[in-house]
Amino acid sequence: MATRLAFDDITDPDPLPAGVEIALAYDAAGTDYRDYADGDASSGFSGRYDFADRELWLRIDKTLIELRAQGRHAIRILDLGCGPGTWLLRTAARARDLGFTAIEGRGIDISPAMIALANQAAARTTDPRIGLTFDVGDIVETLEQEGRHACDIALCLYGVLNHVAPSSYPAVARALAGVTDGALIATVRSTGSLPSIFISGLEKARHFHQDHEHDRLEIDLLDGRHLEFGLHLFSAREVRALFAPHCAIREIAGIDVFHSRFRPERDWNPATEDPALEASLARLEHFCATDPTFIDRAAHILLLAGPAE
Repeated sequence: MATRLAFDDITDPDPLPAGVEIALAYDAAGTDYRDYADGDASSGFSGRYDFADRELWLRIDKTLIELRAQGRHAIRILDLGCGPGTWLLRTAARARDLGFTAIEGRGIDISPAMIALANQAAARTTDPRIGLTFDVGDIVETLEQEGRHACDIALCLYGVLNHVAPSSYPAVARALAGVTDGALIATVRSTGSLPSIFISGLEKARHFHQDHEHDRLEIDLLDGRHLEFGLHLFSAREVRALFAPHCAIREIAGIDVFHSRFRPERDWNPATEDPALEASLARLEHFCATDPTFIDRAAHILLLAGPAE
């Protein structure tokens, strides 16, 4: 019999507020989500989404290098939907390595469990040049509090915007574009992407269904739990239409069109490495990243934008 997750002080959790149900889902995932979602940058990214992670990191790294080349010594980074803090932590560490001497980072996530993991990781960062804070919060409310030009780099990565209610997209896009006077780097799951249950690997699900009419993902996990939360999949055209009125779009590209589809299945394919295949896939990825035929088939659509000119 499937059981529904609920806070202890909620006696009738159906229906739950949108933010609560998303927080519950990621709270339940805990360290499983961190281990599933975040690749290891020190080894050139070695997780299951290593290609997407590398492509995203190239954009973040280039942005940091450009800011440092302007003679900047101080930087503020805002990570909206920071999860366990992995991307903010590695971005701050890279800024230090590039010579920034005053690095402020703020991470916001709706899941208390994710913020607890982020604070544990941040506690291991003792460099006085880096100051990090992680808080539980809603993306819409946080953007309202932050105001305009509050940071140099704004990150909003992977499934964060997919979980926002579509009715809030115009306001969120406007606020995201205005929160930074440097770079906005965001990624979203695309309409033609391979399936994901977001909180963990697909192998943990007994059944799942994405209801596109109501923008909801329903999951039955192998351990008997039932999860539901808001989820909207984006097209590249939709991303452009949302953000173009509010910022200067530098890039909209698909990330991981081919790699996930060609990834060997360890329970089926023989263990082997094929450098020639990897090189060919990389060429295909970069050739097709902005092709209208393929961009919506990527795992993620990446937006890189700056202030409106």
